[in-house]
Amino acid sequence: MNSSAARTLTSMNTAERRRPPAPTLTLTQSDYEETLRTCVRRSLIEYFNNLEGEEPAELYKLVLAEMEIPLLEKILKYTRGNQTRAAEILGLNRGTLRKKLKQYGML
Repeated sequence: MNSSAARTLTSMNTAERRRPPAPTLTLTQSDYEETLRTCVRRSLIEYFNNLEGEEPAELYKLVLAEMEIPLLEKILKYTRGNQTRAAEILGLNRGTLRKKLKQYGML
């Protein structure tokens, strides 16, 4: 592929990523693109399908923990444990980051 075509393809992909996707409740053809949103959606569909009549409890807290723990693990690995830099990258106050690390037993 020549460089002009590659730049056009890259700019089209970038523009498409900026456009917010329309919210959906079921998997559609566009959900087969592996994004964080579609992975979460797919996991929630599976979670609800496996409830077997049970009523979910504290679902918001569960989903946040399931997302935050691996995010915090990866950002700390990326920053080689530098909490100040990790907080900056996450857009959090350093104190808030420390509070979350303590909450999940990561300190």
